[in-house]
Amino acid sequence: MAQRKIPMRKDIVTGEMVPKKELVRVVKNKEGEVSIDPSGKKSGRGAYIHLNVDVAKKAKVDKTFDKTFGISISDDFYDELIAYVDHQVERAKLFGNGK
Repeated sequence: MAQRKIPMRKDIVTGEMVPKKELVRVVKNKEGEVSIDPSGKKSGRGAYIHLNVDVAKKAKVDKTFDKTFGISISDDFYDELIAYVDHQVERAKLFGNGK
């Protein structure tokens, strides 16, 4: 059986190429609203960060998504992102990574 290709995406905080399943997508829609995209299918411009709390905190400190999307994003969004990443990391510890 042929081995399936693993989709890779670039983490905008660290600059590393990582398998898509290990990342969380953040999307900016046409109205300029920024949101977390757990499904990875929302329309708009997307950017990825690693499912790692330290990376999410660094994104907040550096205002990474402000620079990436060219808009000002509130700290509330970054706090929501950090909480989401923390939840996903803990969930993966409890339930495994779905393999």
